[in-house]
Amino acid sequence: MTTIESYAQGAPCYVELITPDPNAAKTFYGGLFNWNLSDMPVAEGATYTTAALGERSIAGISPQMPELAGHPAFWGVYLAADDVDKTCAQVEAAGGTIEAAPFEVMDLGRMASIQDPTGARFNLWQARSHHGTAVRGEVGTPIWNELVTPDLAKDKAFYSDVLGVTWQDQSMEGMEYTVMCGSDGNQCAGAYAPGGDMPQMPPHWNVYFTVEDTDASLSRAEELGGRTVAPAFDVPTVGRMGMVADPQGGMFWVMAPDPAMMG
Repeated sequence: MTTIESYAQGAPCYVELITPDPNAAKTFYGGLFNWNLSDMPVAEGATYTTAALGERSIAGISPQMPELAGHPAFWGVYLAADDVDKTCAQVEAAGGTIEAAPFEVMDLGRMASIQDPTGARFNLWQARSHHGTAVRGEVGTPIWNELVTPDLAKDKAFYSDVLGVTWQDQSMEGMEYTVMCGSDGNQCAGAYAPGGDMPQMPPHWNVYFTVEDTDASLSRAEELGGRTVAPAFDVPTVGRMGMVADPQGGMFWVMAPDPAMMG
């Protein structure tokens, strides 16, 4: 277990489910990860749900905006920014799009919503009282995030220009894979361009959650109304993983990490 009190610029710092049915999502994810779920009122009568282990923040569950009516649920990623406004000022010149200009989220932090040059969406987060996910290394906590993009070179340049991240290319059979390092130089996320016999998919950020037993978690997800998208498989020195779709279509990965990965 690792308690987190701050994030380096560029590092994924929080994950959030956008769903057409927050109540169903609470039942599914509470049953799968044993999260403590708390509702808080937000603008226009909507409710935002925070997920925690004990009192430690893990993730958020948000209702869809009206313009997303009919869209499946999806998980989104927040990347840490030392200064959201300064970062946003570089987005368009680097080929990205600002979908929501910087704004305050109560006393929690300042955020903006961005689309990178290939169309993958993410949020920027400048922490104030809320730094994001507060703990890792326990069941139900995010363990990895991953950018899926059709143009890896273009997106690598974008995230480097906007957030100052660096990249370490990896050797992986069947795909071009690279690891993103935050402003502190530590590895914090992955990225790849689907190729070979991999199905084409829209650009997006993946979310991985820690579990003790991947196969058992996939079975439990199906009992709760979810669907196995990718059956469990092993990646040497990384772990055993599988992909799940929740009952509203939100896709995510579960992974039991290899002890070598955890040090």
